[in-house]
Amino acid sequence: MPFQPNRPQEDTPVNPDGNPNGPPSAARVLVIDDSNTIRRSAEIFLRQGGYEVLLAEDGYDALSKVNDHAPDLIFCDILMPRLDGYQTCAIIKRNPRFATTPVIMLSSKDGLFDKARGRMVGSQDYLTKPFTKDQLLVAVQQHRRA
Repeated sequence: MPFQPNRPQEDTPVNPDGNPNGPPSAARVLVIDDSNTIRRSAEIFLRQGGYEVLLAEDGYDALSKVNDHAPDLIFCDILMPRLDGYQTCAIIKRNPRFATTPVIMLSSKDGLFDKARGRMVGSQDYLTKPFTKDQLLVAVQQHRRA
């Protein structure tokens, strides 16, 4: 059937963004951690999974990046200088614009208290460091904001 500009094509594939051309846009993931090693590892794993990655080294840096880039998902370390992960998550969740953005806490501690406290400030999940590529990618797939 020849192209007719005034009539939509019946079989034109449309990606989730509503764009009929090209692949759907990659989810934007923010990784907040004061450890350069953790940030870089997460960045490599997430990019290999096809995600757009933003990095922040502390809570203050993260808050400006959340506001400027509106990530689809956030990984947030708990133990950070100046503004810890619990405080950072609580501030993000208090903003109506980001209240539905999933936040996954990162910590080397695997205690019940830490997980409960993360939930109290609004996090959706908890990932123990060190994490594997598969653990990170599964967490994104499970919690990615549609």
